[in-house]
Amino acid sequence: MHKKQLDKNSSAPCDGPEATLPAVFYTAANYSPGESVGYLMRRIIGVLSQCIEREFEPNGLTNAQWLPLLKLHMGDASTVAELARGCDLDAGSMTRLLDRLEAKQLVKRTRSVDDRRVVNLELTDAGRGAAKEIPQVLCDVQNAHLAGFSNDEFKTLQDFLRRILDNSHDVQASQTTQVIQASKAAHAQPVQRRHAVPAANKPDKATAAARTKI
Repeated sequence: MHKKQLDKNSSAPCDGPEATLPAVFYTAANYSPGESVGYLMRRIIGVLSQCIEREFEPNGLTNAQWLPLLKLHMGDASTVAELARGCDLDAGSMTRLLDRLEAKQLVKRTRSVDDRRVVNLELTDAGRGAAKEIPQVLCDVQNAHLAGFSNDEFKTLQDFLRRILDNSHDVQASQTTQVIQASKAAHAQPVQRRHAVPAANKPDKATAAARTKI
């Protein structure tokens, strides 16, 4: 069955080309940064991060350090490369972070016997002890920020956030496609070459020298 959408200027369903257009929630004329979804999500993440870091202060962990410990604890990564991808860090930043975790004797790096290019990671006993406490801290902080929400509201919020995340993946894919297409178009343009002047039309050396003095 065809699913009808509401016209943006009325409550009646409409068909036709405009029915497929996405809703426009923001315009330059009425844009208010404090009311934007992006700003609100960034503020929430900022406050959550501050609260979580305060909870980890007694253990000497920062926001940058507890995430790799948690990923190793939950089995989401076992090598430096996997952990760097999971934490969205480049190789240099990941190395510096692991240096600090190793200095705290929380993580141990070992070179793979099968492939010397691969560096395996494992938690030390102290690292496993610290990592076990992380999930409870995250639960406590997030539950405090969800105070007053019903179970249905919580599920709805999760659904909305997942939809925004899905849209962001589509936007990123579209941008990547545009960059690739632009690059292909640039390389497809013919290179203009200077054609050699026929010998009969070439000026002799004396004439060419005279022209340079004009």
